[in-house]
Amino acid sequence: MTAVSSRRSSLAAASVPMKSIERELICPVCKELFTHPLILPCQHSVCHKCVKELLLLTHEDSWTDVGSESSTPGSPRSRIPSPSIERLDRLVRSGSNTTSGWKRNSLTPRITTFPCPGCQHDIDLGERGISMLFRNFTLETIVERYRQAARAAVAIMCNLCKPPPQEATKSCMDCKASYCNECFKVHHPWGTPKAQHEYVGPTTNFRPKVLMCPEHEMEKVNMYCEVCRRPVCHLCKLGGSHANHKVTSMTSAYKILKEKLSKSIHYLISKEDQVKTQICELEVLITQTEANGEHAERQVNQHFESLFEILQERKTEMLKSIEVSKTTRLDKLRTQREEYQGMLENSGLVGYAQEVLKETDQSCFVQTAKQLHTRIHKATESLKTFHPAADPSFDEFDLDFSKEESLLKDMCFGSIPDEPVINQSLSRVYNEGLICWDLPEDSSPTDQYILEYKKLDNEEETSWQASEKVFGSSKVVCNLDPNSEYSFRVKGYRNSVSSPFSAEVTFHTPPGSVFSFLFDDKCGFNPDRLILGKKRESVESVAGLGLLLGSERVQTGSFVYLDYIIGDTGISRGKHFWAFRVEPYSYMVKVGVASDTKLQEWFHNPRDTSSPRYDHDSGHDSGSEDTCYDLSQPFTLVTIGMGKLVIPKGSTTAAGDYTSRVLPMPPRIGICLDYDKGMVYFYDADDMKCLYERQVDCTGTMYPSFGLMGSGAVHLEECITAKRLAYTEEVQ
Repeated sequence: MTAVSSRRSSLAAASVPMKSIERELICPVCKELFTHPLILPCQHSVCHKCVKELLLLTHEDSWTDVGSESSTPGSPRSRIPSPSIERLDRLVRSGSNTTSGWKRNSLTPRITTFPCPGCQHDIDLGERGISMLFRNFTLETIVERYRQAARAAVAIMCNLCKPPPQEATKSCMDCKASYCNECFKVHHPWGTPKAQHEYVGPTTNFRPKVLMCPEHEMEKVNMYCEVCRRPVCHLCKLGGSHANHKVTSMTSAYKILKEKLSKSIHYLISKEDQVKTQICELEVLITQTEANGEHAERQVNQHFESLFEILQERKTEMLKSIEVSKTTRLDKLRTQREEYQGMLENSGLVGYAQEVLKETDQSCFVQTAKQLHTRIHKATESLKTFHPAADPSFDEFDLDFSKEESLLKDMCFGSIPDEPVINQSLSRVYNEGLICWDLPEDSSPTDQYILEYKKLDNEEETSWQASEKVFGSSKVVCNLDPNSEYSFRVKGYRNSVSSPFSAEVTFHTPPGSVFSFLFDDKCGFNPDRLILGKKRESVESVAGLGLLLGSERVQTGSFVYLDYIIGDTGISRGKHFWAFRVEPYSYMVKVGVASDTKLQEWFHNPRDTSSPRYDHDSGHDSGSEDTCYDLSQPFTLVTIGMGKLVIPKGSTTAAGDYTSRVLPMPPRIGICLDYDKGMVYFYDADDMKCLYERQVDCTGTMYPSFGLMGSGAVHLEECITAKRLAYTEEVQ
């Protein structure tokens, strides 16, 4: 009794930790403790009988049980008796003649694929079916310990004692039986092979001493396949299904996995306070969910009660209107009916008239007959043109409820709006950012938007800044830092329900403040070959009569020169940026900066663009350019044309060959002039990538300069022409 009491106390003590892991020991299919669990390829475990039932669910008529057992036609969830341990091992290891769910000679289609109840991934058991799955002996042992802890007062009895049996003290893993001390000595005498059997404490879970390969029944598993994440034998690696897979020794896999598991467990234990905090947060969320759900129910009830009241009120008003109209019409028709009844002989008006005709006194007859004749005349006329006094039809009270009925049928909770998409082609980011977005096609409109943005800083984490509510599809963001990257995202709202944020889009602000100007229509402007836009925000070069007349000079060696146009505002200090577009069809356009003195020289003494020794601007491959490149000039121009941008010869950003100097023309081109440092930079304005930089002599006032030859056009960016941003000084 002392031993029994001690055992009960130890089991009771062990029940506390075992109880806490109960949820890990429940099969996801039958929701009961695992019985002979099998490990699926996805590493989830399922009871052996549940795997067979899953196959039945997939195709209930395609499976025939191994041996004499068969599934009963009926509910696919009918329970199948669990086989004995010995028979289960035999079934799992037998795969040469049958596979679970399919006999080789059966005409029924073989179904070996089913969704994993844990992760819903499709599991293909392959040719061998259930027989290719390992039993999860570790899980079986834990489940058995849990069962013992759950029934702490129940002892395991000896299997060989005569009645009444004694409590078992040992279990033989080779004999798969439990013994008391006396029976164990009798059946395992010293000096016999049985004395070498492996024995453990009392248990009902007898697992094989060695894990065998399910594909090669006589081979022990001694390696671990890292691809399939399962134990394999050496035959599997040599010529089996794992021949080309990476494998490691079982010892190495054991150490690595045990170390990883230990570290993970240690990490979770060390984060116990964090887990408790998150549990508290979840409890708060559960409370909030319950409260918000009840609030939502009350709101729905209130809304429908309000609708019922409105409907009842309208119903009462409409029924009252119909009742009033019906009463009025009936009164009129009844009155008219009485009048017509008076026209009948010996009744009403006719009878009264007949009595008046009997009057013999002339004066008395005339006195009465005049009014009577008027009434008789009216009655006679009414007979000729009969019109009912009221319309019996109530068509005007026909209620068209189709629109309201459709609205009621379509009544639903506010769905989550579709996430907007930032339109990068319409968005522009300078000192201020204009961010535009669209909704996907066939999306329902939203009520409002919220735009968020943050500066991307590698040194420190920055937080998102939110704009005010936006009721359109664009927003201007002010006070952006120059030469910085910003990330933008937007989400929509409909009936207080928000959409997910759009994909983040990054823009780079220009390196300097935006310089505002328009094209100058006075200084050096040639109206014969240049056409300005109405607002002077664009210029177009056309081949007019002047170019045709100049063709005679081409034959004699004097060539056509560029038509220059400049900005109407100059720069005398600071760092400024402007951007523009060059039409892809343009033949040749030179863009850059030039000083006021150099511009006067160009306008008064124009040079031929094809002369071998004309002024060495930065876009012409002349001999003088190579020799004078290092000299600081009061101008810098880059050549653009025929869809290309030409990096000047001798530039440090490109090699000397032609192919390295010719780049595709960017959709938008930016120029930044640092007056104080005497540097000019050319950018791809879409991503703010610097394409070319050069020193420039800023001795006077510098102007944005453009030179065009042949057909072509230049369009200034809208924010450049808007003149919304201030610059340091204007020069007329």
